[in-house]
Amino acid sequence: MTTLATGISVGLGALVVLLLALLVVRWRSDAKTDERVAEVVQGLNQRMDELGHELASALERAEEEGRRSRIFGELAGSIDLDEVLARALEAAAALDGADAGLVMLPDAQAGKPLVATLGLSVEEAERHAITGPPDGRLARTITMSYTYPEVELHAGNADVIHAGLAIPLPGESETLGYLTVFTRTPEHEFSDEDVRQLEALAMRAGPAIENARRFREARQLADLDALTGLHNRRFFHETLARECARAHRYERKLSLIVFDLDDFKEVNDRIGHLAGDAALAEAAERVRDVVRTADTACRVGGDEFAVILPESSLQDADQLYRRILQAVSSRPLGQAGKLYLSAGVAELRPEDDPVSFFQRADEALYRAKEAGKGQVVAAGAPRIGPA
Repeated sequence: MTTLATGISVGLGALVVLLLALLVVRWRSDAKTDERVAEVVQGLNQRMDELGHELASALERAEEEGRRSRIFGELAGSIDLDEVLARALEAAAALDGADAGLVMLPDAQAGKPLVATLGLSVEEAERHAITGPPDGRLARTITMSYTYPEVELHAGNADVIHAGLAIPLPGESETLGYLTVFTRTPEHEFSDEDVRQLEALAMRAGPAIENARRFREARQLADLDALTGLHNRRFFHETLARECARAHRYERKLSLIVFDLDDFKEVNDRIGHLAGDAALAEAAERVRDVVRTADTACRVGGDEFAVILPESSLQDADQLYRRILQAVSSRPLGQAGKLYLSAGVAELRPEDDPVSFFQRADEALYRAKEAGKGQVVAAGAPRIGPA
């Protein structure tokens, strides 16, 4: 790039010298040469403009290549899966016209796919997830286009997805999933150059994602609570810190539910700790069945649980709590019988750090328990009420 810029600069300098020489010749010549000199000067001006545009284009290409090299280096330089996915999505969303990104990695062992998003709500991600052609074949690219009735667009739904482009993420032995970008701009079409750039990104991101995923799987046993199979307290605080940083960085929503089983100490005293542990494990299984793929459910101690909800509002957290309550309390938990849940819910504020965010939700939980059984309270607000 330096050589190219130097060459163009030298060329411009030579043209300037030649132009000055021609002006001197014109001053010394008679009027018959005026027309010829004017033509030469016009040609030189045109060439100087062309060289200027070439230099600007070369600098722009160099900046883009530098940005791309930096992103590729960052992808290869991390083994944290969430960080690798976030960087891949950030790079993908830099495509012209791209407003959002999605990565979905199927997981045969866990049963639920791993989903990472940028600029999409959880509901949008679930609706627009790409798994490949219906016959199971591997596609080089998948393009999507959506057309909506005018009445829908005029009913407050103007900010909808209009088109998408999906590229497979290559792994060592099989395709990991798809990297997809979306646009909310009507009539926008992704170009062949967009396909080429997204393919180049997928080729670098695939191995980085696979390495980070293997590292996460190696740590998974240390991250799980042995009794319930949910994530443990340490993993909860690490994930909450990471999600808080991500939400602040991209100005996205983040919510938190903290809940526990009402009167569980009395249950342990009545049926014993072994039967109580069995009830906890069954409750955790029901929680796992109703949380969304993007949520992180954890046991943070004793009979206290928490769910981290990325891209979610306080109302989303309240709705999920009610689904959890229905799942856990609709039928008996072994020898413990029917148990109810009390919960505190909170939405991340600009001034929150992970500690203050958790404390606000935890304090709301204690306010809910003071109000009675099966209650939910929003942090910083009056009690929401019974489910």
